[in-house]
Amino acid sequence: MNKNNPFLAVFKQVLTQEEVAELTGQEKDYTDTATKFTVYTMLHYLAQASYLKWDGFRECARLAPTHDLVPVHYSTLSKKAGEVPYEIFKRVFRLLVKKCNRETRRHLNLPKDLLLIDSTTITASNHQLSFAKYKKHRGGLKMHTAFSYAQQSPLQVEETIARRHDAPLGEVLANPDYIIVQDRAYGKIGRLDHYVSIGQSFVIRLKDNLHLVEPEIHTYQLQGDPKIVRDIICNIGQGKCRSAERQRVVEFKNDRNQVVRVVTDLREESPEVIAEIYKARWQIEVFFRWIKQHLNVPKLFGKTKNSVYNQLFAAFMVYVLLKWLFDVMKDKVPCFVKLTFLEFMQFLQNQNLPVEWQVQFDLLRRNTGDFCELINPVSG
Repeated sequence: MNKNNPFLAVFKQVLTQEEVAELTGQEKDYTDTATKFTVYTMLHYLAQASYLKWDGFRECARLAPTHDLVPVHYSTLSKKAGEVPYEIFKRVFRLLVKKCNRETRRHLNLPKDLLLIDSTTITASNHQLSFAKYKKHRGGLKMHTAFSYAQQSPLQVEETIARRHDAPLGEVLANPDYIIVQDRAYGKIGRLDHYVSIGQSFVIRLKDNLHLVEPEIHTYQLQGDPKIVRDIICNIGQGKCRSAERQRVVEFKNDRNQVVRVVTDLREESPEVIAEIYKARWQIEVFFRWIKQHLNVPKLFGKTKNSVYNQLFAAFMVYVLLKWLFDVMKDKVPCFVKLTFLEFMQFLQNQNLPVEWQVQFDLLRRNTGDFCELINPVSG
């Protein structure tokens, strides 16, 4: 492959050296004194490693000259990745999400879009993840993610060790501007009352052993989907663990004919819509599987907390930018040359996009003014 690196060129257009330097300067305990191999350059290395699924720091250093990257010894890259506080890359990720945020249409005719919340676990040997003991011979991390259903892209990511329970992070990732959708790991009774009090809309699966107290029928005539079992208003739990607010519970059968119970504050939507909202949660599972298969996420290069999390946040950045590029371009090409997201990424990697896509990509890169207008302005 020659030095023409279209993805890296776009990456540099979206995230400038000045912006990354400013975010680096916000870190009180770290000063980037390098003149050649800066934090900005390291970000390019880790982004390319994720994008092209490189095997480690040695391969990064070996392939750098052929991918328009500043040459550096692998030991320098490894040392830098371990020194740079990962909070810097986390800030850069948040900046990129703001820039690539875009207007999307409402789904299911709902007043708010859906925010799917869940976590994915990444494991490695205890030798590699000594700071995150998990099982007997394995260390583990969790990337807790708030995923926009409309944009099909992560909006916020929080990192913890794998032993940390998901539930507390559910509140951290919640956002009143969205309807949050969560699995039963997040369904704590007190949290449901709290969400009602602050106006946070939700659809959350309930654990099977929770008691439903004094149920009243909410939808008297269940029509349409025969998989809807019942739609009720009730209190949840018993004794001191009983909900203060009466909640709406919808029971429906999934594709395996198993009964699923979800609780929601949405009173006007039909039970069929509530069931569809919860089924949408599967998209975050698809996202986790995608990044693990195609963005090198399970292949951790370093052993320190900074090195590991820097690599993971770089991978999330690559996904956000690729998805943004794909969505901007897909509606501008003729229908007979439509690509899937994966096909788009593979063609872009091999630098053999179909002509119609290549024309749009070149226009996007060359028309700097138009490109900047596509990126939402960020204040503060």
